[in-house]
Amino acid sequence: MFVKNRMTKNPRTMSSNTTIADAVAIFRETGFKRFPVVDNGKLVGILTKGDIQTVSPTKATSLSIFEVNYFLSKITIKEAMTRNPITIEAKCLLEEAAVRMRENKISVLPVLEDGKLAGIITESDIFDAFIDLLGFKDKGSRITVEVKDVPGGVNEISDIYYSMNVNITHMAIFAGDGFRDVVVRAPIKDVSEIEKKLKEKGYEIKHVLISNDD
Repeated sequence: MFVKNRMTKNPRTMSSNTTIADAVAIFRETGFKRFPVVDNGKLVGILTKGDIQTVSPTKATSLSIFEVNYFLSKITIKEAMTRNPITIEAKCLLEEAAVRMRENKISVLPVLEDGKLAGIITESDIFDAFIDLLGFKDKGSRITVEVKDVPGGVNEISDIYYSMNVNITHMAIFAGDGFRDVVVRAPIKDVSEIEKKLKEKGYEIKHVLISNDD
């Protein structure tokens, strides 16, 4: 899965000469948490709600409300934004985006394509992709089986489903110490026969989840 498949395309942006007062209004109007900052088609920064607080007068300030408003109307987001933000290319794998966010302790990456801003990808996008990858919202069954970490260890499980004419819609494998947890999702709810055959082959079934109808 690639970043371009999960990113928000053509995100709304601000220019660096946007005043703090205008930026506050835009945040309030849109409900967004962050904006890429673009000047003349080039990404120059990223602005979050938290960034604005670093240049706004605090509640303890001695300025009057008129002085505060004047201050906010003169200072631009150039003073608050994160300059030269960490980015990622649209063609990169989603895993690369997740690692880059994790390593740099950030929750969003501007996405570039041919040197220009093409979108943004956030932690929420990564979480949604993970949920889709495991098919957690799909109706049917989800069985977790412990498998020895040897070549062909997963093949026999697939053969059991195939022998019963049951389609595997999602499969995930999580490494352990000498074993792997194989999570298999299929669009059926009665898994009694599959459980029986898995146990006959010596597999330990660690968890079974049957999704409920809406």
